Amino acid sequence: MFLNRYISLLIFGLVLLMSCYYDKEELLYGPSLPCTDSTGTISYTAKVVPILQTSCYGCHSGGSPSGGQAMGNYTADKAMALNGKLLGTITHATGYSTMPKGGAQLSACKIAVVRKWIQAGALNN
Repeated sequence: MFLNRYISLLIFGLVLLMSCYYDKEELLYGPSLPCTDSTGTISYTAKVVPILQTSCYGCHSGGSPSGGQAMGNYTADKAMALNGKLLGTITHATGYSTMPKGGAQLSACKIAVVRKWIQAGALNN
C-alpha cells in the first residue's frame, strides 16, 4: 500500500514538473528586432501594397468585394486610408469592424507602416 502511494506520488510529481517549462520569448524566437520598415519615407508600392495584398485584397477586391469595401488599386486604397476606415479596422479601434476578419491583428510593425503612409498623405510612391 505504501509503495503504491509512493509510486503514484512520484508519477504525479514527474508529470507536474514536466508540464512546467520556461519560455522566455527571446530564447524561443530570437531577439526582438525594432521595426525598421516604418522608418523614412514609406513607399506605397514597396511597403504598403505587400501588406494589403496579404491581409486585405483577398476579400476586398474583385467584382463583389466583402462588405462593399473595394480595395486593390491606389485610388481605392487611398480612399480607405483617408476616410479612416483602413487604420480603424487594422488597429481594431472601437466602432470599426476588426480586420482581417477571422485572423489575427496585423503586427505592430505592419500597422506602423500603414499609419505612417497615411500620415504622410497616402502618397502614390
